[in-house]
Amino acid sequence: MWTLVLNCGSSSVKFALLDVQGGQVRLSGLAERLGSAGASARVEVDGARRVVDLAGGSYAEAFAVIAGALDELGVRAQVGAVGHRVVHGGERFSAPALITPEVLAEIRACVPLAPLHNPANIAGIEAAQAAFPDAAHVAVFDTAFHQSMPEVAFRYAVPGDWYRQHGVRRYGFHGTSHAFVAVRAADLLGRPLSELNLVTAHLGNGCSVCAVQGGRSVDTSMGLTPLEGLVMGTRSGDVDPGLHDYIARQAGLSLSEITAALNRESGLLGLSGLSNDMRELEEAAGRGHAGARLALDVFVHRLAKQMAGMAAAMGRVDGLVFTGGIGENSAWVRGAVLARLAVLGARVDEAANAAAVRGQSGVISAPGALAALVVNTNEELMIAQQTQTLLAEQKGVQA
Repeated sequence: MWTLVLNCGSSSVKFALLDVQGGQVRLSGLAERLGSAGASARVEVDGARRVVDLAGGSYAEAFAVIAGALDELGVRAQVGAVGHRVVHGGERFSAPALITPEVLAEIRACVPLAPLHNPANIAGIEAAQAAFPDAAHVAVFDTAFHQSMPEVAFRYAVPGDWYRQHGVRRYGFHGTSHAFVAVRAADLLGRPLSELNLVTAHLGNGCSVCAVQGGRSVDTSMGLTPLEGLVMGTRSGDVDPGLHDYIARQAGLSLSEITAALNRESGLLGLSGLSNDMRELEEAAGRGHAGARLALDVFVHRLAKQMAGMAAAMGRVDGLVFTGGIGENSAWVRGAVLARLAVLGARVDEAANAAAVRGQSGVISAPGALAALVVNTNEELMIAQQTQTLLAEQKGVQA
């Protein structure tokens, strides 16, 4: 049985068709700019790529393209399960869930916690249920992995009623990625995951670090929303909460305008005044661009501090793990961070670090130093595995 994995954003649908047992990907692609005149879908079927225009730019059109590609492969009837990435599950979900009307209502209730993400996830679920009515649909939550955090890690020092009545607490995100790379890191180190304390760093346009103790999240850098924590592509990460009132008065901006700027105009883009793309910034810094150099230095400074903090949250660290588009491909970022983490016993192997790009996983630490690894994340495979595990468990219960 094939599993279709869907990651629906406000203007995009990322998709992949996987054989969970063999890890084979038959179909993958991205429908983007949905809702606009320039909508299109990039589709890869058995290695052959093509682009399809989506004249109406709707979710329904995107799913029609996916269904058509499945028909082309002759496997549409074999899609028994659809795994949906859902960003926010609040405190309600600590594991994947079969999507029922009640579960969908719970996901809808989390919209105030993720107003940019959950509505798109819901729209994708509804469109997929219409396109694949005979398949089992499962929600896999970004926040679920972090529900194991202790209260000392997830509570904010704010009035208690804010938490009890409004759910104001730290939830964390990128959970499927942190969980996946922790398992792979244990394999690469040849040690049981249950014995390891790992600091995992998911670094892409969105960035977060996580303290993974014995395979469980015990702390992470993102909080109530994905805005907290590290410097990211266009997100600020941590700022003084007093900034909102100050900028509102000084610049005459509304709270929503300030929040939008912190999400879309800040981070690497805001610091550099040039780009949110790490590759472009590294090239520009090499040419002497001052803004690019500042963005890189702030990114690394904040990342090293957060990774050291995660080590402190566990009391011991056995390995540092880099993943995501930046973590897997920027040898400069990894080397600069490990140099700052010499206090933890980290030291980079320059040759191994330089070689760990373009899909190459492996150990990049010098002999005798704290283990540091590059691990390629595969959130689609993790979602598919969790989807099939849930369905197998439910079959066992029903039997």
